[in-house]
Amino acid sequence: MGAAGHGATHLNHLVALAAAGRIRLAGVCDVRPVPLPDGVPAFTDHRQLLADVAPQVLVICTPPHTHLPIALDAVAAGCDLLLEKPPVLSLAEHSELARALADSGRVCQVGFQALGSPALARLVDAIAAGRLGTVTSVAGVGAWWRPDAYFTRASWTARRVLDGRRVLDGAIANPFAHALMDCLVLASAAGAGWPEAFAVERYRVLDQEVEDTACLRLRLARGFDVTLAVSLRSDTFIPGDITVTGTGGEAFLEYPTDRLRMPGQSMPVPVPGRIDLLENLLDYRAARNDAACGDAARGDAACGDARAAGSVGGGVRLLVPLAATAAFTAVVDALAGGPPPDPIAPAHCALHNGENAIAGIATTVRRAGDERAMFTELRVPWATNAWRSTVSTMEGTDAKVEP
Repeated sequence: MGAAGHGATHLNHLVALAAAGRIRLAGVCDVRPVPLPDGVPAFTDHRQLLADVAPQVLVICTPPHTHLPIALDAVAAGCDLLLEKPPVLSLAEHSELARALADSGRVCQVGFQALGSPALARLVDAIAAGRLGTVTSVAGVGAWWRPDAYFTRASWTARRVLDGRRVLDGAIANPFAHALMDCLVLASAAGAGWPEAFAVERYRVLDQEVEDTACLRLRLARGFDVTLAVSLRSDTFIPGDITVTGTGGEAFLEYPTDRLRMPGQSMPVPVPGRIDLLENLLDYRAARNDAACGDAARGDAACGDARAAGSVGGGVRLLVPLAATAAFTAVVDALAGGPPPDPIAPAHCALHNGENAIAGIATTVRRAGDERAMFTELRVPWATNAWRSTVSTMEGTDAKVEP
């Protein structure tokens, strides 16, 4: 569901899995024509796809504000899901989807592919084992270049609301969602608890509804602050770095590349073996079904019901179930209530590929991460006041993920 843009990556992966005999590609849905292998039917309405081909698994890679209605229709039709990030855009939507999954016995893997990282898993284990001592901070930074056309490539891009539904296509909730999610996972491994309050500064170069540049400071319930500083208007590239500082040392994770530097190491080292989230979902389903068959032979109906609810995977763990993303969604939900981003005047920009980049922004976000500081605290000339608020809680959920 959604096979153009980033969806083309999913489609190519599905075609490869089908060629290897791992799956049968039952159909593809997109509002635009996309090239498909012979014999694969194309649809422009997901409801028609669900009715005509009855897929067992649906990959949803559509604009964020369409995720919930499509997911609910798919779950009602009996599908397990791979749902792209951000999965939903409010805690109310999270609860609605969670109830539908529980009632139907379906499962949802959320497309935070960075959580399949073996480097992240190694760092989580090290934090939990106390190798960094008592963790005192987590800081993430990233600086990318996205041209003007990126923000106008579709009707929903760079929008806060569209057709009465939240879109929230800003730098924090969408392009740098992996950075925020990884920071929450690492903070959870250190026992920091649920995010309670935050300060955020949001800025834009173009006349648009959401930020292209931001810094965020989260206060967590039982611990320290998480700092995130990011920009999509940088002429210098920072792939996406997370630094975890503790009383016993500092660790550095470059999350897009799975490079990790632990205390005592001078340079980050690649950690191979990233787990693909779709294949993990397929493995989970296969193990669950095998176990259910065994229980059916023994007449173990109660265990079969538990497996249908996704609580048991026959020894295979779903890497990113919906519940693991609750804290991320809570932060996005809270951020949605803030004021619009402040403009950055052309005087603070420099031309990059003929368009305005924020002068020195890569240095600024790096300083913000290193000093755990907001842009205003760094006295950046274009920075304005931060907006502060609280984060709602959701009973029975936390940010804990065990990659």
